[in-house]
Amino acid sequence: MKILNTGGTFNKRYDPIRGELEVPFDNEAIEDIVESFAYSVEIAGMLYKDSLEMTEEDREQLINIIDVDDEEVYVIVHGTDTMDLTAKALAEWMEEDEEERVIVLTGAMVPYSIDKTEASVNLGMALGYAATQPAPGVYICMSGIIAPYDRIRKNRGEGIFEIV
Repeated sequence: MKILNTGGTFNKRYDPIRGELEVPFDNEAIEDIVESFAYSVEIAGMLYKDSLEMTEEDREQLINIIDVDDEEVYVIVHGTDTMDLTAKALAEWMEEDEEERVIVLTGAMVPYSIDKTEASVNLGMALGYAATQPAPGVYICMSGIIAPYDRIRKNRGEGIFEIV
C-alpha cells in the first residue's frame, strides 16, 4: 500500500509572512499521523496543490505515476473541492486499461495543522479500508463514510460528504 500526497487542505499550514494558508511542499501532516502506526507505509508526494488549482494534466500525471508503479493499493490525499473529478478520471483509466487496483481518495475540510482530528480520522479510515482488500475500484473516504466514488459527494452547504 502506498500513500500519494497531492496536497489540498489536509496539508495546509499558515504562512505568517504571507498571512495565508498554503500547501507546503512536504508530507509532514501525513508523516505525523502514520508515525504511530504499527506498520510502515510508503508516502510519495506530488503536485502539492490546492485541488482548485489541479488541471487535467495534473490528473494525467497522477494516472501515469500509478500506471508505471507496481503497487496494487493506493490511498491518495487530495483536496476536497475536485476530489470527485480526480476519482472519475482514475475510474475511467482503470476501466479503459482493465486495471485491478484499489484506490481510496481522502482529504480534510480543515487543515491538519489547525485540527488534527478530522484529517487523522479520514486518513486512518482510508488506510484501514484499503488494507481490508476491497474489490478493485475507486473509493472516497470522508466524513466517516467510505463508498465507491460515484456514490458519495461533497455537500458544500453542510460542509460534509454524504452518500447519494
